[in-house]
Amino acid sequence: MKLGDFLTSINKSKQPLMDEDEFAEKEYPPFPINRTLSYFSDTVLFANEMNRRHWIDHKLQFDYLRTSIRQKSRFSRWHKANIEDDVKVIQQVYGYSSQRAMEVVDLLTPEQMSELRQKLNTGGKGKIR
Repeated sequence: MKLGDFLTSINKSKQPLMDEDEFAEKEYPPFPINRTLSYFSDTVLFANEMNRRHWIDHKLQFDYLRTSIRQKSRFSRWHKANIEDDVKVIQQVYGYSSQRAMEVVDLLTPEQMSELRQKLNTGGKGKIR
C-alpha cells in the first residue's frame, strides 16, 4: 500500500484498509500521515493527538484518524525550503551550510554578491550562477 491509499481512506473513502490486508499495519507510515494532515486547519489537532501518542499501534492510529476526521477532499503539496540563488553561491564559494549561508546573505552588498558570482563563472553558454 502507498501513502496515498492511507490518506484517501482517512480523508475520503473511509475504507478499513487494515481489516482487508493483514500487512497494511506494517506499511502504515504515521509521521508522513500526520505531517500531511497538519496542513489543514480542520485536521491539525487530530494529527497533533497522534504525534503526542506515537506509541499507539498503527491500526489504532489509523482507525482514530479515519473515524474522527470528516469526509472531505484534501490536497496539498509538502512545503520545501526555498534556497535562493545567492545562498547557493555563498555555499559554493565559502563551503557554508544552507542555514549558515542564509544568515550571511543579508550581510553582503549587491556588489560583493556580483564578485562572488564572477568567481564561480567558468564561461560558456548558460546561466551565470
